[in-house]
Formats: sequence, structure tokens, C-alpha cells
Amino acid sequence: MIYSNLPHTDIEVSKICLGTMTWGNQNTEAEGHEQMDYAFDQGVNFFDTAELYPIPPHPDRKSVTEKIIGNWFKKTGNRDNVILASKIAGKAEFSKFIRTSGFSKESIVTAVDGSLERLRTDYIDLYQLHWPERNTNYFGQRGYNHNTPDHWEDNIHQVLETLRDLVREGKIRHVGISNETPWGTMRFLEESKVHASLPRCITIQNPYSLLNRLFEIGMSEIAMREQIGLLAYSPLGFGVLSGKYLGNRLPEGSRLALFPNYSRYSSKMSIAATQKYYELARAHDLSLAQMALAFINSRPFVTGNIIGATSMKQLQENISSIDVTLSDDVLTGIEEIYNQIPNPAP
Repeated sequence: MIYSNLPHTDIEVSKICLGTMTWGNQNTEAEGHEQMDYAFDQGVNFFDTAELYPIPPHPDRKSVTEKIIGNWFKKTGNRDNVILASKIAGKAEFSKFIRTSGFSKESIVTAVDGSLERLRTDYIDLYQLHWPERNTNYFGQRGYNHNTPDHWEDNIHQVLETLRDLVREGKIRHVGISNETPWGTMRFLEESKVHASLPRCITIQNPYSLLNRLFEIGMSEIAMREQIGLLAYSPLGFGVLSGKYLGNRLPEGSRLALFPNYSRYSSKMSIAATQKYYELARAHDLSLAQMALAFINSRPFVTGNIIGATSMKQLQENISSIDVTLSDDVLTGIEEIYNQIPNPAP
């Protein structure tokens, strides 16, 4: 395993971060525990979850994933050996069963306390805002429409004050953002620069894959100059970059078979790009999944590559991508395909 520090800290995390959003829906608790056992034995010490999980969110499965992780901590005693990240859900139609009050002080405190109870711990290493309160382009929206009313008033200072108080209480150690834009990222960073008592956001969890490299356009310079590390989610594009959907296949039990509305990475152009990446990987005796993940692992602005799997075979292949080094020929081939079909998935 390869390790690096969370930016601005001495906390050492594995480059491969274990994603958990299928546990409690596509995966049972026993399967989630098996995945944690295996990942931990392979040197993965960084787990990411959220109060919204499992996905798709549903009132009948509210926050089940955190409970599964908490039960594993109790069973194994491994809490202090794991760097744990979780998130507060933002306002949205699909999350209103959790709360409707956004990132008010009461909401954040309630969310943190709930996560701590479910996770059977008294601290969270990295606490993240799952998506912005304001209307902006996230979750597959390519462009920003400023004419969409959201009635949002800039409360970033107040949000950071609440998070600061929770840090002082020892309930969280560090803070991060997720699904953020360059504007939002800089607002958070500048607020903590101007007001030294406020916590600095040290990570941003955004989509990043061979099908969506939009992070490179506006965010990678911020990540490098400001040292805010990317936690790349959907590095395989909902499994599309495993190649399992090529040839019009729809494997039984796969995410797209179960949840056809999760089509963010399966447009005609995304499939065309995936076919080209598949052929490149085959030409160099690589699996498509490992090539796609190894590319993410190699990016200098990536702090953690958040993998997710529903089977142990997938998990083993994903984690072993850390041992794959892409040749100059492969990297050149990736860029050639990217120039032909850039960012087909928003």
C-alpha cells in the first residue's frame, strides 16, 4: 500500500480509500464486514461513509451503512487504527427524510452526534459537507445556471464556526467539502485564512475518472496551490470503467440493472470512450479497471482514491491497482483518447 498525509496534518492515510455506500442495500452487513476485514489486512486504513448511505437513499435504510461500520469497530476493536471520514447530507428532495434544515448549527450538531452514535465512536477524523446548500452544478450537472433561485444566504462563516466548535469538543478532527465548485472551494479556504480561528478544509471529495476529468480544469490548480487534497469518488464511473457493460451487456445485480436512473456514466459517448480505454488496456495486458484506477492513483492532486465494490473479486482487483504503474505508452494512449472524447460524463 502507498500512504500519504492528509494535507496540513500528520495523519497518514492509504492512497486507496474504502468506499461504503453499497453496504445495507446491495451488500449485507456480513459482506460489509468481510470487505473491511480484507481491505484492512491489505493496508487500507482510510474508510469513507456518510449519514446518507446506503445509496440510493431511502427512509427504510436511513444511515444503515454507518451502523454496519460501527458494529465492525465494536467487533474488531480497530477504531483507532482506521482514519474515518463521514458526511452531513445537504438539502435535497432525496434527503429530506434525514432533515430539511440544511447546514444550520442545530443540523450539523445533530448530524455529528447521530453519526458518532451509529459509528460507535467518540470522534470522526474527517467530517465533510456532502454537497453545497446553494444551487450549483454538482451530481452530473455540467453547466451552472445562475438564474435558478435557491434563496441561499452566504453562511459559510457560520458553518465553519460550528465545525470549529465541534473540533474543540473533540468530536471531529478535521473538515472537508464535497461536490464543490472552484468558487465554493475558494470561499471556504479564504474564510479560514481571514479568520484564523476557523478550521481549514483539507480535502474535497469530487468525481474524478477517465470519463470525468473536469476536476483538472478548474480545481486541480486550487488543489495543488492551496494543498486541498482530492478524494476521488466514482473512479470507475459506477462500474462502467470495469468494462462489464460493453457490448450492450447488463449483468444481473449490477448497479445499472438495479438502478437504471443512475445513468450518469453510461451515455453513448461514455460507452464509446470506455470501449477505446478497454482496447488500450488489453493492448498492454492490463485490466480496464486496474488501468482506470492506476491512473487516478498517479495524479499528484489525489489524496485518496475511493473505491467501492459489491463483490470480493471486485474489491481485490480494485485494491491491487495500487501495485500497477502505468507506462509512458499507456499514459500517452489515455491522453489520445481523452483528446478525442473529453469528459463524456459530467
